[in-house]
Amino acid sequence: MPHILIVEDEAAIADTLIFALQGDGHSTEWVTLGSAALEQQRQCPADLIILDIGLPDISGFETCRQLRRFSEVPVMFLSARDGEIDRVVGLEIGADDYVVKPFSPREVAARVRAILKRMAPRAEPLAAAPELFQVDTLRMQIHYRSQALSLTRHEFRLLQSLLEQPERVFSREQLLDAVGVAADAGYERSIDSHIKSLRAKLRAVTADAEPIQTHRGLGYSYSPSHS
Repeated sequence: MPHILIVEDEAAIADTLIFALQGDGHSTEWVTLGSAALEQQRQCPADLIILDIGLPDISGFETCRQLRRFSEVPVMFLSARDGEIDRVVGLEIGADDYVVKPFSPREVAARVRAILKRMAPRAEPLAAAPELFQVDTLRMQIHYRSQALSLTRHEFRLLQSLLEQPERVFSREQLLDAVGVAADAGYERSIDSHIKSLRAKLRAVTADAEPIQTHRGLGYSYSPSHS
């Protein structure tokens, strides 16, 4: 039974989420402070966190930043702010989805199911370029030229998807789906930031390599010949 941690200071909203999620087969826990959520995740890790942005002690954004220092648990933001910049910031600091208040409890439950399904480990090993990349799906680790890459969860999923289908051009929307973020959440341009970070980490191993190719107006691909 997946365990969901709800971080929300409004009791009525928390009660609505608890009812919907428990009815969908999840166990839940509710805290009202970002600091309490961080401590709870250290002591008894949840499978997913629903995180309000406007909390009484520290903001949901800051809570997520601190959370990412020790955990890659999926995070869904809740907020009354629906601006594109808030959504983009949310993804760039490590969120998986962003839901605007007021919301449909059933939609939130469906989004939680979708995130957990996308985050499930893939059983099939990769065969692409084994002499250059070694992918451990269970530990979510990738080695490039025998050197371990320090990757975030999003970066791991992104690089894994590119490696699985060499030379295929993925659109930003397809890559969002690969990393487990809803393509309708307005985060397409954030893929560029993840690609930039991945390239920097690959160049730290081999300075002149360009395994990730840009296709203007289309997206990105993995090219073994440039590795």
